[in-house]
Amino acid sequence: MTRSTIIGVDLGGTKVSVGVVSGDAVVKMVKRPVPSREPADVVLNSIMDAMAEVIDETVAGIGCGVPSVVDVAEGVVLDVGNIPSWKEVHLKAALEDRFGLPAWINNDANAFVVGEHVYGKARGYRNVVGMTLGTGLGTGVVIDGRLYNGANCGAGELGMIAYRGGLLEDWCAGPFFPREFGVGADELHRRARAGDPEAVQAYERYGRELAEGVMIALYAFDPEILVFGGSISSAFDLFEAPMRAAFATFEYPRSIERLVIAASDLDNAAVLGAAALCVDATRGAS
Repeated sequence: MTRSTIIGVDLGGTKVSVGVVSGDAVVKMVKRPVPSREPADVVLNSIMDAMAEVIDETVAGIGCGVPSVVDVAEGVVLDVGNIPSWKEVHLKAALEDRFGLPAWINNDANAFVVGEHVYGKARGYRNVVGMTLGTGLGTGVVIDGRLYNGANCGAGELGMIAYRGGLLEDWCAGPFFPREFGVGADELHRRARAGDPEAVQAYERYGRELAEGVMIALYAFDPEILVFGGSISSAFDLFEAPMRAAFATFEYPRSIERLVIAASDLDNAAVLGAAALCVDATRGAS
């Protein structure tokens, strides 16, 4: 039988999602809790057991996105914040030993941007920035058609830039809303959709703050397209206009005119992003 599918694994702090990707769609999916407080081998075996539920003879490779820094060349996962026992896990070797399939491991922000490049809004573009707007600000970068990891899988970590006495992600991600308005992003989103003017204004201000992070990305990488993902991106229409208005301070207005900005509309984006790591690897990703 032809090996025509890919396994995408999205590892979170509390659950793992495993999908079989055929073409550009997830055709089978399982989600299982992760025993995140258990020893490293217990966590690893629970993830692989979930994968075993869907892997069959059609699978050509495995891609896995994780919320941490990764030694991409060796496939070693380092210091996963929500899984204390995962300080140094040789995930690539473990997956390849158990399943006999090639595996590629990367962090979740990199998986997101390559997923958009292969399957989503950034398909057909050569230079892409993906930003995940959630509890933190994650950024991944595609340069000249290739996922760019940097020397230590740290390229694009714009959220960690020192900014206003804290970090950029304090202003461009989830922490912004409870700090400035006393309410989380999800609740403000619900209120804004119901017509609450204060909630609408909260997202307008967020758009102006996010513009600063976007402009940093533009100065650093000069992409053709920037795609937002993560939970806050579902409010894109609430913050897009004020964000664009704030670009008036950008030094290169022609670059802004040419830039495409979009919110991801992929179903199962995290699983597709993980699977896309396999596709990207065959293109010679850095």
